[in-house]
Amino acid sequence: MVRLQKYLADCGVASRRGSEEIIKSGRVAVNGETVAEMGVKVEEDRDVVTVDGEEVRPARKLVYIMLNKPAGFVTTVSDDKERDTVMDLVSDIPDRIYPVGRLDYETEGLLLLTNDGDLTYRITHPKNNVEKTYIAEVTGKIDMQTITRLRNGVVVDGRRTAPAEVSVLGATQLGTKIEITIHEGRNRQVRKMFEATGCIVKRLKRTREAGLALGHLPLGKWRRLSESEVNMLKKIGTGKVSSREKSHDMYGEKAAKRRRPAQARPKKKPRYSGNGIKKTHR
Repeated sequence: MVRLQKYLADCGVASRRGSEEIIKSGRVAVNGETVAEMGVKVEEDRDVVTVDGEEVRPARKLVYIMLNKPAGFVTTVSDDKERDTVMDLVSDIPDRIYPVGRLDYETEGLLLLTNDGDLTYRITHPKNNVEKTYIAEVTGKIDMQTITRLRNGVVVDGRRTAPAEVSVLGATQLGTKIEITIHEGRNRQVRKMFEATGCIVKRLKRTREAGLALGHLPLGKWRRLSESEVNMLKKIGTGKVSSREKSHDMYGEKAAKRRRPAQARPKKKPRYSGNGIKKTHR
């Protein structure tokens, strides 16, 4: 038997966390009885689970998609405000899938979608410290003090953020172009981090996540992950991949720094006295 939220995730209804919200809203029934609390377990071959009156079954074919999300789309399966969702961009995929984590409405870039509940859990769980890299174009004073604050962590919503990797890439018409890598997943975290330093994000794009790179995937388009990419993701949280390996992308754009070989200490030159006799070093 499995917990109901995991069962729903395996069915491709939503991620585990998303499934918990669906359960709490009273949209799920088990054998005709509405369930609105956590802790219920179901047996696949015996119990009948419905969402909004429609029976759901675990997905037999696992699907893994990378989408280059444009701004102006909500990262959710459905939206009560009838806004465009990322599902509109993958409507030609016949399988039932859902987003892995979120990108806010104004943010564009790399977004994973799947019907693999276990993999979604591994990527999104905070304990696994999955790295995410963004390119931000910001206005405001960008000096070494600002960069140092971002690197060391700033207070967002009453809590200090974990240290981040930050580098200045140059200038654009919108402002200063900065690359920032974090491993937390708080709501609108990157935007709030810059706001805490007095800067405003004008454009934000995620370029890497969990070792995958967006590459040259066109905006609004999607592609299936390769077998090697999926296998790499499945190592997350297993202890089979190091934090350095997790920071790599599949295309070599962020290669790990190799340790420099230890250099031999230079030999001291012998000293001679005025009469030509070599002195002994002590």
